[in-house]
Amino acid sequence: MDLDTFFVSCAQLQNSKLLGIPLIVGGGDRGVVASCSYEARAFGVRSAMPIKMALRLCPQARIVRGDMEYFSRMSNTVTEIIEERAPVVEKASIDEFYLDVSGMDKVFGCYKWTNELAQTVTKETGLPISFALSVNKTVAKIGTGEGKPRGNLNIPELDVRPFLNPLSVQKIPMVGEVTFRDLSRMGLRTIQTVAETSPEVMQQLLGKNGLEIWRKANGIDNNPVEPYKERKSISTEDTFSEDTIDIAWLKARLSGMVEKLAFQLRDEGWLTSTVSVKVRYANFDTEPKQRKITYTSCDHTLTRHILDLFDILYQRRMRVRMVGVKFSGLVRGTYQIDMFEDTQEMMSLYQAMDKIKRRFGQDAIARGAWNKLKNK
Repeated sequence: MDLDTFFVSCAQLQNSKLLGIPLIVGGGDRGVVASCSYEARAFGVRSAMPIKMALRLCPQARIVRGDMEYFSRMSNTVTEIIEERAPVVEKASIDEFYLDVSGMDKVFGCYKWTNELAQTVTKETGLPISFALSVNKTVAKIGTGEGKPRGNLNIPELDVRPFLNPLSVQKIPMVGEVTFRDLSRMGLRTIQTVAETSPEVMQQLLGKNGLEIWRKANGIDNNPVEPYKERKSISTEDTFSEDTIDIAWLKARLSGMVEKLAFQLRDEGWLTSTVSVKVRYANFDTEPKQRKITYTSCDHTLTRHILDLFDILYQRRMRVRMVGVKFSGLVRGTYQIDMFEDTQEMMSLYQAMDKIKRRFGQDAIARGAWNKLKNK
């Protein structure tokens, strides 16, 4: 089940004047599109597109900034409705859910039950939702995308291959633009052509990913629906070998801790709404300080708040033996959700740094202050 244009739908609930017009949820002239209405999509506007480019395609579009706190509350409301009724639920993101309704046909009918659940979600929240019922998570996800808006597809096992075959290979989850270009150059542009290619060839072309793409193209996915469990917080702290009063060194250390935790947020698909700093002095007195913030996973935003809290907290001018950083109030969300305040240049920088860290390890690249600290 997938909430249709979730950010846009939430904004329209807050302001009915936004209904039926080309609408972009994003922020700033140098920002990017977080979500857009179907009226805007008709002009070629897409998520993650720079705002300037979107306005060139659709000059009449209305731009509104997103309210992440409101979006999170609405997502939690939908989650509660689904969890009250479904036997097994996995919340994949802020607006996407997997449900395992195996066995429901014996008592009610899987399609009828799911359709009524979708109607209940819309009735109680005002949010449109699409779903696809099928034999596994991959086919259901592809089907949900194909059925939007307000779609409700039923794809039984015998219909899986006929449904998948004519679709673009880019519809397969995990096939991004780079992989799509590589496959296109080899003439593998539809799911059928990939499915009919031998798994050995796909593995030679793309390694393990090639074999996984071949399985998905053939409608094979044995991953279970995993019950939804929400992480409460992530944190780290460092006790020094020698107590220190070097403020510049302490701030550089805090910046490095924030950078590692922020990468973990993005890598695991979280946004934080509460940040806190903890300081332990040489006499073992420990003092914490926390602050509510707009949902984010951006290093520069989190670092600013953490250092500000440290300045407020550290007033005793005693030597420090330990500092800690904690992010709590977490909600599921991809890094794109943080696009309301960020520039395209900043987004590209984060994506490049994260890619390097995933390939070579977290210590492969860091900001200047943290690098200077490590080499001190």
